[in-house]
Parts: sequence; C-alpha cells; structure tokens
Amino acid sequence: MLEVLNDADYELFRKVIYDESGITFSATNRSILDSRIKELLRKKNMSTPQEYYALITKSTEEMKEMLDAVTTNLTRFFRNQPHFDAFINYVIPNIIEAKKAKNSFDKTIKIWSAGCSTGEEPYTLAMIMKEITPMGWDFQITASDISLKCLMTAQTGFYADNKIDGIPENYLQKYFTKVDGGYQVNKDLQAKIKFDYHNLKNDSGARNLDVVFCRNVLIYFDEPAQLKVIDNFWNSMAAHSYLYIGHSESLFGMNTKFEFLKTQWACLYRKLLDK
Repeated sequence: MLEVLNDADYELFRKVIYDESGITFSATNRSILDSRIKELLRKKNMSTPQEYYALITKSTEEMKEMLDAVTTNLTRFFRNQPHFDAFINYVIPNIIEAKKAKNSFDKTIKIWSAGCSTGEEPYTLAMIMKEITPMGWDFQITASDISLKCLMTAQTGFYADNKIDGIPENYLQKYFTKVDGGYQVNKDLQAKIKFDYHNLKNDSGARNLDVVFCRNVLIYFDEPAQLKVIDNFWNSMAAHSYLYIGHSESLFGMNTKFEFLKTQWACLYRKLLDK
C-alpha cells in the first residue's frame, strides 16, 4: 500500500497539475496531494503512481477527474457578508449609473462566479440580484469551476439542512423549497445561472462582464499563474467593471491594470477605462 509519493513521483504530479491548471503544490501542502493521489490509486485499483500518471497523461477525461480530486472546495452561502454589502450598496448602483451615462441600450448586468465550487456563491448572487435589480433591467450569472463533481452538485440546486446556514429566513422561504433532507433551489432562480466547466488557466471567451467574483482561488496559484488569470479577467471585463478576490488575497505588488478600491463595506478592484 502506497504511504506517500516519493520525491520523483511527487514532482511529476506537481508539475503536471501546475501545467494543466496553474494550481501549485508546495512543501506545506504536499500531504494533501499525497493523500488524494493515494485515494485515486485505490479507486482505480492501481498499485503504482507511475501507472496512474501514464493514465492521466493519455486521457483528457482522466486528467479532468484527477484535477477535480486534488482541488479544495470550501464555500457557503453569503460567505464574507461585507463583500455582498459592497455589491448591493456600491457596485451595482455604480454599474447602472455608468451604463445610463453612456446612454447604453445594454440593461443586462453580467456576472461571473469563477471557481464557484458547489454553487453557494452564484445562488447567493442570484438571490441578491432578484431583490435589487431595478424594473426594466436584467442580469445573467455564469458560474464555473474546474471540478465537474462540484458543478454537478451546483446544477442540482439541492442543499442539505446543514448547508443552508447564512441564508436569511426570508430568502430561504422565497427562493427554496423544503424537501426531504434539505432544501431545493427554485427553478426560476436556477434559470438565472449558467454553470460551465472552465479551467482558469485559459481565456473563458467571455467579454463585457460587469462583475467577476474569484474569491479564495488565487491562493492556489503561484504569481505567474495568478497574473495570467488576472489578465484573462481584465480581457473579459467591461470598461467599467469590478473584481472581487478573497479577503486574504491581494494584487498588491503585482503588475496588473486593476485599480484598488476601498468602499465603506469592503475592498475590491475596479477596471475603469473612462476616467
């Protein structure tokens, strides 16, 4: 039975994970990679890391499954409430005013939840937008992740009783239906979100996004990979738009085009080309 990866095998997996996704494993989190590769070997009924490495490098689907298994997915509804307070009180009003000032016919606010995990963040955003979107305006949310398993959970919209902490009672009554063992997101809310597999290493192809949430994802990348992700976000975003990253993450000292923004509720970043 494999206990841990030896140094040569660890380096093989560390490098292929980085090359394929930008996710970095270092000495401090090596034990996580050890345990997850060990579990995959057991699941595939394989006896050596080399055998499994040969499999993932020959099969795109097996590579996706491996990347899914080694990623960490921690989330909850209304995680870091000050971010949503800034979203409600500053970001959305400013986006609407900017579109009005341009006499834009575009009255759809486009939001991307990047690294959405099991869906709590995009459903939180959808509930908020249902509440605050002015008459005559609309919104679209794209939610993506590198974990197919997480995306499948998100798409079902079912959350066990112990997963709905943080949802205000009035939102729970309005946007969920109580079912055996938990709560089901109502279909009209689900319809506002498009779930999609996406590797942040690559350009999503999206353009003119008004808000991007990518919280607690960059911490898994080294600086070159972070810069590539941030540049991809810049290219996908509208001239007047906003970027959220995790409260423990920062673009400070990085050569990016985003402007740091401190509101009375939370700190975030802004793309502003029409100063």
